[in-house]
Amino acid sequence: MNSMSYVDLHQRISREIDAEMEAALEGLGSSPNVRNAVAALMRHQQLRHPLSVLPLLVHAVETGAFRPALPLSAVHVLWWTSACYLDDLADSQSALPAGDLGFDESVLAAVITGNALPMRVIQAQPLPHEVRGALTAELMDGWIAGTEGQLVDMGGDVRSATRDSVISIYRGKSGGPFGMITAMAAIWAKTSGERIDLWREFGYVFGIIWQLFNDQEDILSGRNEDLQNGTVTYLLACAIEDASPESRDRILTLHAASQNSERARSELTHLLLAPDALRRYHDDLDAFRIQAHRLLDELDGDELHTPLLRGLVDQSARMLLQADLAPAEAAS
Repeated sequence: MNSMSYVDLHQRISREIDAEMEAALEGLGSSPNVRNAVAALMRHQQLRHPLSVLPLLVHAVETGAFRPALPLSAVHVLWWTSACYLDDLADSQSALPAGDLGFDESVLAAVITGNALPMRVIQAQPLPHEVRGALTAELMDGWIAGTEGQLVDMGGDVRSATRDSVISIYRGKSGGPFGMITAMAAIWAKTSGERIDLWREFGYVFGIIWQLFNDQEDILSGRNEDLQNGTVTYLLACAIEDASPESRDRILTLHAASQNSERARSELTHLLLAPDALRRYHDDLDAFRIQAHRLLDELDGDELHTPLLRGLVDQSARMLLQADLAPAEAAS
């Protein structure tokens, strides 16, 4: 088990996770149009990374077994399928249909996928009433925290952005949902209130780490969606804080132009990959990695499965970006 990664675990039990997803969809059998719309949305909005194993790992660290928490993998996938579509919709300047679905159908499918269907999964479990109630409360709190963070992000002003302000946003829009699912896994494992709080905090920290990973991936993939959408990322905040007044003005000008100019995006990316900005980014990313490990130390769970969860933290907290040492003129 210690030599496995979270991807290995997903490959090992992916059919069982798929079976849970299918069972969730089968629960919509009396509403075939809803079922077909949700299935279409899920085909269109497939997640790039198999983080459906996260609640399984938390449960295994608590109890030594991950399979009892398989329904939470379905909840996790359903939530993020909905949230990612709504996030794409918020970033788009026009209606954004999902695959063969029309725009209105896509929005309705996203509402059911992220809200009603996860609730149905929870209610279908043979759990004590108070446990189902606690799981439902976490689901609602996760939606509220994630939405709050997303709203603050959408209304953010790059001119007042700092590293702390961006982390506050990340803690909500990404940390909130991860804190939701890790707390749900702890509740599922029938742990104490204090340990549930620790697992929720671990999820919040992991969510920040994962958002920083996503930010790096967006640049490395060449998509540069964050720059096109005008998103204030942590790397942008690092570059702004460390810049001279003249350089800061240049960064802000390029950020405003990047939504419509590939040349501006290219030049701004070059500035973001300056050694000083990346050094600050790397140091802070490592600090969050250490914080996540400290929480796992405090939780002190099953020694067979904890290393796998630590490995997920380490893999997510890798520094992937490298400094761009080319002159600005060549970069643009």
